Amino acid sequence: MSWAPGDPGQSPGEPLIRNVAKVIVGKDKEIALVVTALFSGGHVLMEDVPGVGKTVLARSLSASIGGTTNRIQFTPDLLPSDVTGLSIYNQLTQKFEYKPGPIFANVVLADEINRANPRTQSALLEAMAERQVTVDGVTHKLAEPFMVVATQNPVEQQGTYPLPEAQLDRFLMRISLGYPTMAEEAEIVERQALAHPLDALASVMTTAQVLEAQKAVRAVTVKPGLTRYMAAVCAATRNHADLVLGASPRATLGLYRCAQAKAILEGRNYATPDDVKAVAVPVMAHRLMLTHQARFSNRTAEQIVREVLNQVPVPQA
Repeated sequence: MSWAPGDPGQSPGEPLIRNVAKVIVGKDKEIALVVTALFSGGHVLMEDVPGVGKTVLARSLSASIGGTTNRIQFTPDLLPSDVTGLSIYNQLTQKFEYKPGPIFANVVLADEINRANPRTQSALLEAMAERQVTVDGVTHKLAEPFMVVATQNPVEQQGTYPLPEAQLDRFLMRISLGYPTMAEEAEIVERQALAHPLDALASVMTTAQVLEAQKAVRAVTVKPGLTRYMAAVCAATRNHADLVLGASPRATLGLYRCAQAKAILEGRNYATPDDVKAVAVPVMAHRLMLTHQARFSNRTAEQIVREVLNQVPVPQA
């Protein structure tokens, strides 16, 4: 793939979205958001009930880019070294040798991340933020591209450890797939009648092409007025009456990068307010903390983000 922003009628994300859609039925919008996060160089938290395709989506994405993938099943007895790796003494060489953990992959599926204890959850922090792990004082660089797709069940609370705000803020997006329609569910069953479509899924991009797309994202033009608009949207959440904690500057940076990536998926070399609005809820909602009164009134962070988008003046072209 040789692509640059501004090439007419082309988008590096289209083949990727279509390929994943061969496995995930009726969720093109959610697939596009995951691809947006990939091109932005961020991580995704998939929060939904069991059995709706969170794990399959992550595996389909990895298979589509021809990269390596590792799945980490988070449990209460999982140790940090089970994620990052550890040094083992070699009696033949009489030296400690580092054995990399499953975090060393292009796409890492952190399944049921809220079942691990906080110490193990925090083992992901350095990897997600710095693209590296440090074991016994030695720093090891992770693969490129690198993306964590974590899943959690928001309904079941017994035996879980809720992710702290500091770790939630590391995720670029939080996405929910939701249940399929009856027609989509019937199609899912028909597709898997003989074999799972994931088994025959071929790659449509290489990891080098993903890195090229990530580089192209950073070249997308964002006008100063649009940058101020994104900053105003995030700032508005910090003074909202229904919020204890508003969006951080990291949220503004995420909004900026995702707007650029959304423009790339649309085949444009410039971002627009519509790009910002399209990614604002998945980028911002999980970073907000509601007041007790707002929660008792059944208010949601998603509602508040949409209200803020309607209140903040949109810059004119």
